[in-house]
Amino acid sequence: QVQVIESGGGSVQAGGSLRVSCTVPGRTFRSRAMAWFRQAPGKEREFVAGISWSGGSTDYADSVKGRFTISRDNAKNTMYLQMNSLKPEDTAVFYCAVHKNVIPYYEIWDRQDDYEYWGQGTQVTVSP
Repeated sequence: QVQVIESGGGSVQAGGSLRVSCTVPGRTFRSRAMAWFRQAPGKEREFVAGISWSGGSTDYADSVKGRFTISRDNAKNTMYLQMNSLKPEDTAVFYCAVHKNVIPYYEIWDRQDDYEYWGQGTQVTVSP
């Protein structure tokens, strides 16, 4: 059994910060790359940020570079996304995803079919 549990969502005003977390109990967490995706109302789900099994490699969508920071603590089986300078267009359900590999081949992070396990999502709302 693999559980993927997000937490830390909420509502903030533009310019504020939030930190969302994803916990994956068990041995799966340490052997897989991880990522955050998000889905805004009326839009398709999109890649936000990804991190390799060791935390040594990361990737970000252009829309969040310089504002979001992804990290992981394998001792706690937890991945984090620190979100600063939030904008109303960041409003979305944020999903934690567990990759099939330790790191994506050919630096392809945003292919949803490459992720084996998904969380239920946590709502992030940014008001003007």
